[in-house]
Amino acid sequence: MSAVLHRLWIPPAAPLPWLAATLAAYLIGRAVQRRCGVAYASPVLIAIIVIAAVLVATGTPYATYFAGAWFIHFLLGPATVALAIPLARNLHHVRRSLPGTGLALLAGSATSIVSGVAIVWLLGGTRMVALSMAPKAATTPIAMAVSQEIGGLPALTAAFAILGGIVAAIAGERTLQQMRIDDRRSQGLAAGVAGSGIAAAQVAGRGELAAAFAALGIGFNGLLTALLVPLLALLWW
Repeated sequence: MSAVLHRLWIPPAAPLPWLAATLAAYLIGRAVQRRCGVAYASPVLIAIIVIAAVLVATGTPYATYFAGAWFIHFLLGPATVALAIPLARNLHHVRRSLPGTGLALLAGSATSIVSGVAIVWLLGGTRMVALSMAPKAATTPIAMAVSQEIGGLPALTAAFAILGGIVAAIAGERTLQQMRIDDRRSQGLAAGVAGSGIAAAQVAGRGELAAAFAALGIGFNGLLTALLVPLLALLWW
């Protein structure tokens, strides 16, 4: 047991500067977003650009960087699970909205899968890229597992999932405002389905109700993606 805990909590010869650099890059992104006051200045996107530039400039392999920043990756699981807290506190709202929420989840998940594959085919992409694109809206660990199961490239799927989350975080709020959708339940559900954890983290700042429906969107969209994508891959491709 102690050996397992040691492996979970003790970084493997990790250079702590990379952990600090990752946190600093995100704080830079937050500062830029506050100063600019626009959704396009996504802290996650800015942090990715900063870290990528540093890695290229220093010639540092990604494996070396990940060894230093692995603890942030480890915390992704607990952070996602923590969204269950506002969900539990707002179960009465979820129960009242369940019929419409179920239809919205099914429509959102199916639209994401079909539109992703359609974009790849229209742009002349290969079958493997299409399979990698199909589960992109699910949370990254589920999307990667589904991609591997159906013959896609998990690494490419992870890139699609992260990019999709950033796009949803940047454009989602403005799109909903233009459509005059100001219901926190709809905003949270849309963020969870379309942008998974990245967009959900952003919408969670608008209140517990939005966070609760974002968590609902992440969980059930992951389940629907895991069920629908292999079935569609078997029937259509």
